[in-house]
Amino acid sequence: MERARQIIHPRWVRIAHWLNALSIVIMVTSGWQIYNASPIWHFTFPASITLGGWLAGGTMWHFAAMWVLFANGLIYLALNFVSGRIARKFLPIAPGEVLRELGDALRLKLAHNDLSHYNSLQRCAYLFVWLDVALLICSGLVLWKSVQFPLLRELLGGYDTARVVHFVAMALIVAFVFIHLVMVALVPRSLMPMIRGR
Repeated sequence: MERARQIIHPRWVRIAHWLNALSIVIMVTSGWQIYNASPIWHFTFPASITLGGWLAGGTMWHFAAMWVLFANGLIYLALNFVSGRIARKFLPIAPGEVLRELGDALRLKLAHNDLSHYNSLQRCAYLFVWLDVALLICSGLVLWKSVQFPLLRELLGGYDTARVVHFVAMALIVAFVFIHLVMVALVPRSLMPMIRGR
C-alpha cells in the first residue's frame, strides 16, 4: 500500500512532460507544413497531418511552440539539476546493460517492475532526447537567423546541410515518441504516474 502511494513523478515533472509533448506535436506538424513549402527530398507530407494551412501559418505555429518548448525545457532542466534528479534518475548509464535491455525490449521481455526507477535503456533514451533537442535548437537557429549565427551555420556545414540536420533530428524525435507510445502500450500502468504522480 505504501508503495502504491509513493510519488513517482512530482507535479513539476508531469507539467513539464505534458507541455513538452504538446509543444513537440505542434512543432513537428507545423514543421512538416514549413517543409512542404520547400521540400528537401522528393516527397511532401499530406496536408491532413500538417498544421498551419500554408507557410506563414505553419511558421507562426512553429515559433509559438518553439518558445514554449524552450522555456519549459530550461525550467525542466534547471529543476532536474537543482533537485538532484538528474543524478538519481538518469545516471549512471551502463553500456552493457543498455545492450542487454535493448535485446530484451526487442523480444518484448523487458521487465519494468519498479516504475520509480529508470532502467539503463530508458536513461539512454531520455538523455538522447535531450541531446537531440539541443541539435534541433542549434540547427533551428541557423534556419531562422542564419546571418546572425555564422559560426553555428559553418559548424553545421552551411544552411542547406542545417536543413537536413534539422529534418533528421526531427525524424529521430518522432521515432522516439512512437517507441515511447509503444512502450506505454506494453506497460500501461506506467501512464498513471505521469498523470497522477503516484
